[in-house]
Amino acid sequence: MPAMPDAVPMAPAEIALWAAVLVVAIACTVRVLYRSISRSPAISDAGLLSGNDPTAAKPRENTRSENSFGRSEPDALFWNVFTGLVVIGPAVLIPAVLSPVVGLLLVSLGAAAALLTLSGSRRLDLRHRSKPENRPGFAPAAERHNAVLQKWSRYELDPGNAIDFPGMSDVRVPETAEFFRAMKEAQRCRLAPDTDYPAAVERLEKAFAAAETASGPLAINL
Repeated sequence: MPAMPDAVPMAPAEIALWAAVLVVAIACTVRVLYRSISRSPAISDAGLLSGNDPTAAKPRENTRSENSFGRSEPDALFWNVFTGLVVIGPAVLIPAVLSPVVGLLLVSLGAAAALLTLSGSRRLDLRHRSKPENRPGFAPAAERHNAVLQKWSRYELDPGNAIDFPGMSDVRVPETAEFFRAMKEAQRCRLAPDTDYPAAVERLEKAFAAAETASGPLAINL
C-alpha cells in the first residue's frame, strides 16, 4: 500500500482565501468579545480594560447593549461568538490537514490578528472615552451648567436687572469675582478631557448662589 503524502500542495490563491476568511472571522469575534467584556460592570469597575483607570470605563446606563443585528446580550454574544468559531475552526483545520506548514502559518496569522484587533479596540475605546462629551456624568452636568448660565444671563442681558443688581457683574464684589472664576473653570472643564466637570459645575452653582445672596434679589429679601 503506497504511503500517503505528508502534505498536499496548496495554491497561493487558496492560502490567501483561507487567510482572509480567518483574519476577518477572528477580528469580528474578538471585537464582539471585547465590547461585551468592556461593558461588563465587574470588568469596567475594576478598570481592567482601560489602563487601570476605573473612572474611564464606567458601564453605560443602558447595560442591555445592542449589536449590529439588533439583538440584546447575552443571546447576541453567544450567537456571534458561535458563528465566529464555526468559521474559524474550518479556516484553520482544513488547511492544516492539507498542509501542516500552512496550518501553522494560519495559526500564527490568527493569533496576530487577535492581538491587533484587541489592541485596536482598546485604542478606539480610549479615544472615544477621552472626548469630553463621552465622559460619565457629562450630560446632566451640562444641563446644570446651562441652567446657571441662563440664570446669570438675566443679569447681563436684561437692562433692568443690570441696573437693579449691578453687583452681579461687579468683580469687585468678592462673591461675584468667585462666581466668574468658577464659571471660567466650569467652561474649561467642559471642553477639556481628564477633568472633573460635574464637580466644577457644582462649585459654579454654589458660587452663583453666593453671588445672588450677596448682590442679587436674594440680598434684598434677607
